[in-house]
Amino acid sequence: MNLPRVVSREEWLVARKKLLEKEKEFTRQRDALNAERRGLPMVAIDKNYVFEGPNGKASLFDLFDGCRQLIVQHFMFDPRWDEGCPTCSFDADSIGHLAHLRARNTAYAAVSRAPLTKIEPFKARMSWTFPWYSSYGSDFNYDFHVTLDEGVAPIVYNYRDKSELEQAGMGSLTKHSNEVAGVSVFLRHDNRVFHAYSTYGRGTDLLSVTYNYLDLTPLGRQEGWGGTPDLNGQGDRWVRHHDNYDV
Repeated sequence: MNLPRVVSREEWLVARKKLLEKEKEFTRQRDALNAERRGLPMVAIDKNYVFEGPNGKASLFDLFDGCRQLIVQHFMFDPRWDEGCPTCSFDADSIGHLAHLRARNTAYAAVSRAPLTKIEPFKARMSWTFPWYSSYGSDFNYDFHVTLDEGVAPIVYNYRDKSELEQAGMGSLTKHSNEVAGVSVFLRHDNRVFHAYSTYGRGTDLLSVTYNYLDLTPLGRQEGWGGTPDLNGQGDRWVRHHDNYDV
């Protein structure tokens, strides 16, 4: 294991101030990028998606729960699975108290293709309290490119079509039905709903508190820790459900 050099406090302070300038520049660039993201044009949602929640059928409009904005976590949970994706669960563990979002007129909900009869026991097992809906039987996952199945809809992932994915060495996503993760943002104005933003892959990194803490440390994220290179066969290979670690 390669550890950082050990130096005097004075030498460390020089290096730290040099890094601080880069951190400040990154913060300025991030602020500018966030402003540009807020200025993206929107797309009106005209399709009537139907979800299943604890209180029965719900529309996309209902998921706003009276707020003007809605953040949807596309949680990977195939109807054939008995539990949700470990990586999506890892991200879900970072969700704080939703009162802070609601105070800013923003709702949050997870959406998965698994039926509610599978979602609710797993949600209880994980001790989560956020709203979680099933999109089973609707086009929602396919339209937002988080279920990839060429038999249902053309394959697009992270704004690349099938040929672009194959050229980028990601052809495995095009071979069979795949669930992928992402986050989408919607805005409600009067009685209309608009799609403002979606991100996939590394675009969701900032939403993981654990990753952001680990990025501050000398050892970093430690993927593949403990000599276990492939725990779940996909995504972040060192991630497990939080009740399934043996350390």
